[in-house]
Amino acid sequence: QVQLVESGGDLVQPGGSLRLSCQASGSISSRYAMGWYRQAPGKQRELVARILSGGTTNYADSVKGRFTISRDNAKNTVYLQMNSLKPEDTAVYYCNAAAWIIATYYNYWGQGTQVTVSS
Repeated sequence: QVQLVESGGDLVQPGGSLRLSCQASGSISSRYAMGWYRQAPGKQRELVARILSGGTTNYADSVKGRFTISRDNAKNTVYLQMNSLKPEDTAVYYCNAAAWIIATYYNYWGQGTQVTVSS
C-alpha cells in the first residue's frame, strides 16, 4: 500500500511563490509517474504537472514557465515549485502516483493541500 502526504500549501499574495512537497511511503519505485493535480471550487480536477519515470515532464498550459515539477527518488518525494502565483491558481492541490506494473495499474492519491492566492 502506498500513501502520499502533501505539504506546503498556504495563503500567498499574487506574484508570490510556494513549494509543495509530496512524500510517498510504502512500496513505491522510480517506475511511477508522479503528478500534481488541482481542483478549484466548482471545477473539475485538472492536471497541473507530471514527471515520468524517465524524467520527462508535462505541464498544463496555464502554468508553463511558472511552475516546475521535480522528483527525488532517493527520498520518495516529488516537488512542485510555484512562482508568479495568480489568484486563479487557488485550489486544493493533490499528489498522484501511477504506474503499470506487471499488467496491473496502480493509482494513488494524496489528501490534498490548500493553496490560496489572494491579497
